Amino acid sequence: MHNDVIRRRLFLDIPSVFLLLFFVMPLIALVVLSLWQTENYKIVREWTLMNYGTLATEGAYITFFLRSLAMAVGVAVALVVISWPIAYFIVRYGGRYRIIFSLLLVIPFLSGEVLRLIALQGMLGPSGLVNGALIRMGAAPLRMIMYSNAASFIAFVYLYLPLVITTIYLSLINFDFRLAHAASACGANRLRVFTEVIWPLNLSGTIVGFMLAFIPTLSASLVPRFLGGPNGTLYGMSMAQQFGESGTWALGAAMGVVLFVFSALALAILSFGVDLRRTGFTGLGRQ
Repeated sequence: MHNDVIRRRLFLDIPSVFLLLFFVMPLIALVVLSLWQTENYKIVREWTLMNYGTLATEGAYITFFLRSLAMAVGVAVALVVISWPIAYFIVRYGGRYRIIFSLLLVIPFLSGEVLRLIALQGMLGPSGLVNGALIRMGAAPLRMIMYSNAASFIAFVYLYLPLVITTIYLSLINFDFRLAHAASACGANRLRVFTEVIWPLNLSGTIVGFMLAFIPTLSASLVPRFLGGPNGTLYGMSMAQQFGESGTWALGAAMGVVLFVFSALALAILSFGVDLRRTGFTGLGRQ
C-alpha cells in the first residue's frame, strides 16, 4: 500500500515539477520582462506598462496581429475541413492498414521545418515546379503564389496537416460507431448522422486539432520569413525581430504575453460547454 502511494506521488509530482520548471517559471519571467524596458540592448528594471501601450497604439503591430489572426483562423478552419474526411476514411475503411496510414503521416517530420520550407520555395517559386509545369502547358506562370500571404497559407496547411489529421484520427478511433448505425436505423440520413452524432461526440478532438494549427500559425516566424514577402510580415515574425535585430527584448516579451493570453482565451471560448465525458477523444465516455 505504501509503495502504491509512493508510485502515485511520483507519477503526479514528476510531471508537475517539469511543468513548473519549464512552463510556469519561464512564463513568469516573460511577464516580468514585459513590464521592464530595453534601451541600447540593455534591460532597464523599471516597472512600466509602456510596452503594452506601444502594442495597443502602434498601427504596425495592430496590423501584424490582425493579419496573423486572420491567417491563423483561415488555416485552422481549412485544416479541419481537409483533415476530417481523411481521418474518417482511415478509421472507417483503413482496416488492418490503419496503423500504416497513420504512420505515413509522420513522414514529413523526418525532415526539419526549414528544409520543408525550402522545398516549398522550389515548388512555388517563379521558376519552380508549379510554374514550370504551367509554362510547359502554355499557360502563364502564377506570380502571386510566391512571396505572398497565399504562399504562407499554403505552407501552413502543408506543415500542420499531419498534426490535425492525427488528432481527429485519435478522436475517431475511440468513437463507438454503433451510435451512428443506431441513428441510421432510426431513419436519420447521412448528414444528420454526421452533424448530430459523429461531429458532436468528437468535438473535443476537433477543437484540439484546431488549436494545434491556430496557435503555431498565430506565432509563426519562419514561414513569413521564407515565403511571406514584403507585405507578409506576421506578428510572430515581428516578435522574433524584437529578440534579434531590434534588441527590444521587453517589447518582444510583451508580444509573447499577448499571444499567450489570446491563445488561452481562444481555447477557453472554443472549449466552453464541451462535455469531455461525451467525446471519443478522451475515452471517458467509453465504459
